[in-house]
Amino acid sequence: MKNPLKFIQEVKQEAFKVSWPTSKETLQGTLMVVAMAIVAALFFLILDQILKFLLELLLNVGM
Repeated sequence: MKNPLKFIQEVKQEAFKVSWPTSKETLQGTLMVVAMAIVAALFFLILDQILKFLLELLLNVGM
């Protein structure tokens, strides 16, 4: 890069071309991430409880 000022001007021009999401789109995306995190947490909680129950059942049968 021979001319740093030209490079900075080109970066500035490209930055203005970016289509940034609206606040509504950002909120929707955030809510989807939170919802998926809650669903995943509930899934693993239920799976953990089922596996715990089955393991205790197998250990008690062996006694």
